[in-house]
Order: sequence, then C-alpha cells, then structure tokens
Amino acid sequence: MNFRRYSMIAVSNVSLRFGDRKLFEDVNIKFTPGNCYGLIGANGAGKSTFIKILSGEIEPQEGNVIMNPDERLAILKQNHFEYEEYNVLETVIMGHKRLYEVMNEKNAIYMKEDFSDEDGMRAAELEGEFADLNGWEAESEAAILLQGLGIPDSMHQKKLSELTGSEKVKVLLAQALFGKPDVLLLDEPTNHLDIKAIQWLEDFLINFENTVIVVSHDRHFLNKVCTHIADLDFSKIQVYVGNYDFWYESSQLATKMAQDQNSKKEEKIKELQAFIARFSANASKSKQATSRKKMLDKIELDDIRPSSRKYPYVNFSMKREIGNDVLQVQDLGYSLENEKLFSGMNFTMNKDDKIILLGDELAKSALLRMLAEEEEPQEGSIRWGVTTSRAYFPLDNAKYFNGTETSLVDWLRQYSPDDESETFLRGFLGRMLFSGEEVKKKPSVLSGGEKVRCMLSKMMLSESNVLLLDEPTNHLDLESIQALNNGLIAFKGAMIFTSHDHQFIQTIANRVIEIRKDGSILDKQLTYDEFLEWKESQKL
Repeated sequence: MNFRRYSMIAVSNVSLRFGDRKLFEDVNIKFTPGNCYGLIGANGAGKSTFIKILSGEIEPQEGNVIMNPDERLAILKQNHFEYEEYNVLETVIMGHKRLYEVMNEKNAIYMKEDFSDEDGMRAAELEGEFADLNGWEAESEAAILLQGLGIPDSMHQKKLSELTGSEKVKVLLAQALFGKPDVLLLDEPTNHLDIKAIQWLEDFLINFENTVIVVSHDRHFLNKVCTHIADLDFSKIQVYVGNYDFWYESSQLATKMAQDQNSKKEEKIKELQAFIARFSANASKSKQATSRKKMLDKIELDDIRPSSRKYPYVNFSMKREIGNDVLQVQDLGYSLENEKLFSGMNFTMNKDDKIILLGDELAKSALLRMLAEEEEPQEGSIRWGVTTSRAYFPLDNAKYFNGTETSLVDWLRQYSPDDESETFLRGFLGRMLFSGEEVKKKPSVLSGGEKVRCMLSKMMLSESNVLLLDEPTNHLDLESIQALNNGLIAFKGAMIFTSHDHQFIQTIANRVIEIRKDGSILDKQLTYDEFLEWKESQKL
C-alpha cells in the first residue's frame, strides 16, 4: 500500500483483553482523510480505550496500528492540570511537538553568548525546518484558534493555573487542533464547552480536510460533523456511511424490515430509497452534508443492518388529564451565600408547555427544587393547580439510594402504587434493561447510568402529569438518551427541564426561560434554535 498517496490511519487485526473480558477482537479498519468518524458504542464498550490504542498510549495485545511515519497525530488531552506552569499560547503550540522542539532549540542557540560556526550552521538548519513547519505563522494560528473558542487575546500570556476549568478545556482543544494534524482524535470534545464554542468547533471540523475520529454523547454534534459512524459492538467495529441520526434511523428501519417477512425485496428497496431521499432532504448545505449525500445515494439494502443495541422502554403515561390551571410563579427570589441568583421571577405555565431552563446552573437547580417542593421559596410564592401531580428528577439522586433495600425489585416496590407483585416489577425493570440477575443488585452499588434508569422508572410509575427534570441525560449512554428523548417528545403533559444536550432540547422544548446574570428572566414561546437565532439578532 502506498501510504504517501493515501494519508490515513488503519488498524490491522487489533485485539485487546482485560482478564477474561475481551474488548476488541480482530478489528480491521481503515480511516481515510476528509472523513469524520463518530465512534459509538454502549457505556463500557471500550471507545476511549480504542482511541488510546490509536494514539499509541495503550499497546494492543495483537495486531498493529498503521500510520505513515511522516504524518502527525493529535489527541485531545484529558489531564486538565498537565500544563499549569505554561502560558496559554505556548501550551497550544506544544500540540505540534516537533515545531515546539525546533522553536526552543533555535531560541536557545540565539541566546548563547559564545556563538560558534557550528551553532550558526545548526541555526540555519533549524530555521529551514521551522519555515517548513509553518513556524512563522504558529503564534497567529494559535491565537486564531483560541479566539474562535472564546479565549481572548488578553488571556494568551496567562499561565494555565490562572484559568477556570472550562477555559483550560478550550486551551487543550486548541492544542489538539493546532498545526493541521493528519489525524485528529477527540474524546468528548464538547464537554464543558458553551454553545458558541461548540458551534465554532462544528464549523472547524466540517472544513477540516484530514482524518477525524471523535467520541461524543452529543448527538447534535455527531450529526453536524460526522460523515461516518464507527459502531463498536460485540468486540468488533463496523463502519457505516452517514451521521448518527442516519445510523439510528437506518438500524431501526433494518430491524423493522427484518421482522417484516412478507415484504418483497423490491418493496424494501423502495422503502430504503424513500428513507434516504427524506434524510438527504433534511441535510444542511454544508460541504459535509453534500459529500455525505453522495455516499448515501450509493447505499444498498444489504448495507443497512439491525443493531444489537438495546434501548430502554421510556414511556410516561398520565393517571389524569391536566387542567388549564397549571402553575403560577409570583415574585420568586433566591439567594445563595448572599449572592442573588434570581429575584422578582414571574411566569405562568400552560398545560402544553415544555419549558427548557437556561442560565446559571445553581439558579436552575434551585428553581426546580422549589417547584418540586423540596425547598421553601425565600421570596415570593409558587402555586400549583389542583389537577396537577408532579414527578421530580433531581440533579443529585444519592439520597434515594442510601436505604436498606436489598434488591432493585425492593427499591422499586416502594414507588409502585398499583402493582407491587414480583412479576410486574421484574418486567418493568427488564424493559429498563435490568435483566435476569441484575434485578437482585443492591441499589447502593449501581453505576451513575443505572441510577438514572431507576429514577426514570420511579417517575414513570407515578403517572404524573407534570415532569420536573434536572439534567436527566447526565450519566446516560446514547441509547438511553435516545429512548428518553423519544419518551419525552411523546409525553402529553407539561414539563420543565434542564439539559446541555442540544438535540434533546430542540426536539422537546416549545418554550425557553433563561435566568440571566442580573437575576431577571427571558421568557420566549420559541424552540431552542429559534431562541438562539432571536438572541443573536438582538445581540443579547
């Protein structure tokens, strides 16, 4: 294979086991330039481990990672404290290891007092290499990346130890992107980024001409940037054309077709063509979407496959219809440690409202606690309508799992008013992906994602007509996020929720309440995207 012609990264027969658990077996993939691959898989499937194998941080037990030695690989660093003593601009340039070495060696020679002929010859060599590596543009390129991510010029000479956590994340991201690496590995790059920085990163990756491999729980991000989905399942990785939504919808379609034995192949081909046409029509006008469309048009029936992925069954039904009088909030105020988070808050909720709360994290959680009657208002009043019943999903669920229950069945029984039988509770937990022996687990030993699925089960059993949810997608894998998303779209009652998941918010919310820094609120009967556009137009 001529690597000079095909700049890429490939894995050949890669296997890795931890004890008797195999993560990968005989994985063979070629990642090619100009494509962005979204690496997906259930929690614990080994996505981050695979990224580490590609970067060389972990050696596979069998097989090889193949890459042209002349090519450069960059990875988003996860240790946020690695560069505390360096300034911001220097940290970004360190992303191109060879350029940084040349720069330092060259500067050290020029600092010498007794400058020899040998030094002069070495300096000339380094100057040539420095120019080849685009060294003269390094500082301005680093500055442009930082500005794009929202780190202004005034911070570029500061040490990283002086920055906040989210600012450090942006600097490390700029470091990975710096110098146009041939292969770019990004593990959860949108974590801790604000909406503007995410939008900037999306545009950067859409226009990036080399190979990108990204792990993310952000479906909106995956949909914007990915040309392919690499699905890690059963210790294998299968690559599919299209973005996340296309992979999800086509795997659902494939499952439906597989179950529909009576349909003729011609009918199935027609159904696939209609699906691709519908999907392509919704695509954006970006370069990414155009190249994706060309690839989608080539897909044949055998290319779409049912996924083995299991989705929890999330369905919120209501015991009683909700009346017109839902919620009245009057002059509500809240302070924390003498800091005013909001004051004079007034709004009325209608029975069809699905409200997304935006703004300060502490303020949003405090408002939801008061609405759930977990905390008394410090100022003002909250009045719920007589026909309302509420179910609350808190940000911190620890207190719900500190009891003496010996199994999940026992735990769930206390929240099951109508049916407390073993068979019903086991069946309910089974639909939430606690199968077989898993229902005997002690509630106190559950993972973050398992606790969230239990809390959602508790809420479903209450059959409430108003849902209050504080970051319900935290700790969930993509499958559970997708199932929860679909369940909340279908919910017929009212809802107030918080989330950082763009697609989740856009597809559920029909009203936005933003708590602003001065404690006032912006209240708009708009979808999330419409609200962002409106804010942009108002320069808010």
